[in-house]
Amino acid sequence: MRPPARPGVARSSAPASAEPAAPASLLSDFSPDRFGVIGLGRMAQALLFPLMASGLVPRERVLAVVASEASVQRLAEAQPGLAVGTDPAAAWRAQALLLAVKPQQLAAVAATAPPPAAGAEPPLLISVLAGVTLGRLQALFPGRRIVRAVPNTPCLVRAGLSGLAWGDGIPAAERLWVQQLFRQVGEVLELPEAQLDAFLALTSSGPAFVALVAEAMADGAVASGLPRALAQHLAHRTLAGTAALLHEQALHPGQLKDMVSSPGGTTIAGLRQLERGGARSALIEAVIAAAERSRELA
Repeated sequence: MRPPARPGVARSSAPASAEPAAPASLLSDFSPDRFGVIGLGRMAQALLFPLMASGLVPRERVLAVVASEASVQRLAEAQPGLAVGTDPAAAWRAQALLLAVKPQQLAAVAATAPPPAAGAEPPLLISVLAGVTLGRLQALFPGRRIVRAVPNTPCLVRAGLSGLAWGDGIPAAERLWVQQLFRQVGEVLELPEAQLDAFLALTSSGPAFVALVAEAMADGAVASGLPRALAQHLAHRTLAGTAALLHEQALHPGQLKDMVSSPGGTTIAGLRQLERGGARSALIEAVIAAAERSRELA
């Protein structure tokens, strides 16, 4: 049984301003004959490899582009049968393309993109570049249908969050296919582009903030007498269990804090130190700073 809602706090099963992705049971009619991937770093691999494993994108349809011959050799050994090279020409001719280079490489990569074939259906371009807006992408890649995606690092273990903002003219079948792509690695939300900077700050920068909390908690446990390896394990499991409890019981964080804090007990003594040190304000400002930096990158 769920605990009662905290006074003044409404409980909702879905975010108020985000649109949940289409149900997982829906399948798209869109099936690109070729799927290009320009930039095959950790995030692109986290997205691509489950797609190939699920059959949503057959391996033989993938055209991947990396920066060096050393990367080509490494991926060829790790993923036999995957077409990997350093020349982006073939990838640009694909019906759908994942753009996953570093933002500072965008201009150079855009210079290699030919215009889409005249009279052909506009190809689909999915960008995972932090802070790069739909408007800028459309200006750099005219004639393409653009999706701006913001996946986060937990996608590496298929526990991610991905925010999607749509450019103009994307058919329903292609939207559904993109949702299926990102659903392979976690939860998918459709958002107005204006909210993507805050989404990125919370979900993409957030794992680093949480990792810092985990490290600090483990350090405190070591200082209190626990071995390092045990302290790290316990810190990680405490964070994972707390997140599961908040999510599965739809608890407001303040409810869980109050559940754990006995009058005059150990937890309230620790919380007092956190408030004295400005931990709450520091985390608020960290998210705001990350969002502002994302807007600057645009």
